[in-house]
Amino acid sequence: MIRIISFVGILFCLPTSAIGDEECVVLLHGLLRVSNSMSELGSKLDRSGYSVVNINYPSRRYEIDVLAADAVGRGLAGCENQGSGTIHFVTHSLGGILVRYYFQQQSLPMLGRVVMLGPPNQGTEIVDGLSPVPGFGMLWGPTGAVLGTGPGSIFNELGPVSFELGVIAGDTNINPVNWFLMEGPNDSIVSVESTRVAGMAAHKVLPVTHSFMMRNNEVIDNTIHFLKTGSFIPE
Repeated sequence: MIRIISFVGILFCLPTSAIGDEECVVLLHGLLRVSNSMSELGSKLDRSGYSVVNINYPSRRYEIDVLAADAVGRGLAGCENQGSGTIHFVTHSLGGILVRYYFQQQSLPMLGRVVMLGPPNQGTEIVDGLSPVPGFGMLWGPTGAVLGTGPGSIFNELGPVSFELGVIAGDTNINPVNWFLMEGPNDSIVSVESTRVAGMAAHKVLPVTHSFMMRNNEVIDNTIHFLKTGSFIPE
């Protein structure tokens, strides 16, 4: 059974489950996406026994500090309203950076494990290459503008992670522009190397693209395995 709850005008789903009072997973989508992009992942987490809070947030409208306080804060509130003892996070792309930013400023005793899918943890050269193009700022917004690798990057303000983190990177590139902008394997938006961050507990590379990795069954299976065990599925 899924209960739909309205919170500050935005809908998210809170499935009930056998261990809903114990473990909850907050889902945070990426830039230019909406919560529906994480729905398949949410359904499989629900079937695995987790309570799920799938947050929708206006990724292009505000700066990272505002988005982090809003999206992460509402996710925590949704899980706490369920009486959850442990709160995990699963994020795609920008969602992971919001979690890093939030927990660099805040601590949470009941924080469990975090899985980041395709996070630009060191920035992405796509932003470096496209930011001079007219219309880039209008499309990507103030948050997209700081996801590059240069002096204005938000990553100059972020340190190592202090929580139990597993990162899944993709190495399937279908973007021909990347041959000029990136070195090494990438998922069409973020390089494999850029997904790494100091302090992470596990890192796995799968043959997926950035835009659709959160719907991939192998990615989802590895995500659930990490949440349950603290490691990805062995090769």
